Amino acid sequence: QVQLVESGGGLVQPGGSLRLSCAASGGIFSAYGMGWYRQAPGKQRESIATILSGGSTYYADSVKGRFTISRDNAKNTVYLQMNSLKPEDTAVYYCNRAPTADFAWGQGTQVTVSS
Repeated sequence: QVQLVESGGGLVQPGGSLRLSCAASGGIFSAYGMGWYRQAPGKQRESIATILSGGSTYYADSVKGRFTISRDNAKNTVYLQMNSLKPEDTAVYYCNRAPTADFAWGQGTQVTVSS
């Protein structure tokens, strides 16, 4: 069973940047599409960025042009570089397999954008 551990969240001012990391263990990481998901208070969890095993990337309109997903297969890690952060980006951020999201969810990492 694949285990996922997210890190890198925190409190940042509007316009700031953060880089999230997700370390995976227990599977053949390079074979999986991976994605970042987020859940804001009172809202459903949503997919925001996907990177396929071949490296193709896809983004939700809400983050396109501001967020960049990448992966390092040697480190079994997927990253999310977040720039130009907005208050509406405040959420708990998770990684999971994409597009199926059928791994057990990790604990997530909290991102709070506030002045």
